[in-house]
Amino acid sequence: MGNRYLIDTHILLWWVFDDPKLDNLSREIIQNPNHQILVSSASAWEIATKYRIGKLPEAKELIENYAQTLKKARFLELSITNAHALRAGILPITHRDPFDRMLMAQAELENLPIITHDPAFQTGLIQVIPPVDEEDERSRNQSRIN
Repeated sequence: MGNRYLIDTHILLWWVFDDPKLDNLSREIIQNPNHQILVSSASAWEIATKYRIGKLPEAKELIENYAQTLKKARFLELSITNAHALRAGILPITHRDPFDRMLMAQAELENLPIITHDPAFQTGLIQVIPPVDEEDERSRNQSRIN
């Protein structure tokens, strides 16, 4: 099998709902039959939580058919281990979101690049796809200053 990639929860949702926000590079990686695409168990937890609190009402059918949806997409579940949980708890970053911290820990420990558009993952600890464009990063940093 080819390369292995972990996808962030929003990438999973963009894929399932065929959202045009999913960039071409990510779409090509996910579509490639030689790649293994992994989805963290934390993503199921995050989707169910956001559905329950009303932030993701469109996920009802996805929750009801989650395992079948992953299978149809040829995605593999990445279960959470004790090592993942411990690493997520002690990651040397200030970001507090438990779902993101878990995915970061899994990407780091399993040596997986993660496909995400969330800038919180740009920690230097893991490989992020798509890579941040230096010009975009400079303008983002400039807007934080202003």
